[in-house]
Amino acid sequence: MLVHRSWLDKAETRFVMQTLRDQIGQHVFPLHRLDRPTSGVLLFALSSEVASKAMPLFASQEMQKTYHAVVRGWIEQGDTLDYPLKVELDKIADKFASQEKDAQPAVTIYEPLAEVELPLSTGRFPTSRYCLVEMKPKTGRKHQLRRHMHHLSHPIIGDTTHGDGRHNRLFREHYDAHRLLLHASELSFIHPYTKDSVTIKASFDAIWHHLIEQFEWQQCEAIQEYVK
Repeated sequence: MLVHRSWLDKAETRFVMQTLRDQIGQHVFPLHRLDRPTSGVLLFALSSEVASKAMPLFASQEMQKTYHAVVRGWIEQGDTLDYPLKVELDKIADKFASQEKDAQPAVTIYEPLAEVELPLSTGRFPTSRYCLVEMKPKTGRKHQLRRHMHHLSHPIIGDTTHGDGRHNRLFREHYDAHRLLLHASELSFIHPYTKDSVTIKASFDAIWHHLIEQFEWQQCEAIQEYVK
C-alpha cells in the first residue's frame, strides 16, 4: 500500500493513513515512509505535537532501522558501504525538481546471514546463487538500500527498477514470489516523551516464510524473531 495519496498512482484508492485512521477512529501522522513494495514496520504518531518531536529522530539518525533482503549472488563478508547517491527523481511527482543537485551522503551497514545455490539457470551458469542479507541504513536516501545493493552488484530480488529481470522472473515462476524481497524488520528508538527504549518488530509474511523454508534458512539465528 502507499502510505498516503501520491502522484505515483492517481488511481489508487487504498492508503495506509486512511486505513489506520478508520481502524482506530482518530487521525494519524506518518513519521516516515516505506516504498509501496517494501513490507515491515511503519511508524505513526497520534498527534501533531508528538510527530514534531519524533520526526527529528529520523533526520538525526537516532532511529535504528534493520532490514532484511534476498539478493542475487553470495556476499562473502559484511561491511559498511559509504556511497553518496544522487537525488532520484520520480518522473511525475518530481518533474519540476532540479536534477543538478550534488550526490548526498548515504551509508549502509550490511551483513550476509545465509546463502543458497539453486539448480536453476538464468543464463550462462547451470545454477543460481542468492543470499539473505541484513542491512542497517544510517541515512535515509530515496531507494537507498535498493540502489546500494545494485551498486555492489547484488541487486534485491523483485526490484523492477534497480534489479535484474532474469532473477526476478526466476522467483516469480519457480517460487510464486511476485514482490520486492525487502522487509523493514525492526525499528528502535528512544521515545521523545517517556525516554523509554522502544523496539518494534514486524514478522515476515507468507512469501518470506515460503522462501525461508524452501532455502532451509530456518536455523539462521539472526532471523528467528521475525519467523513467527
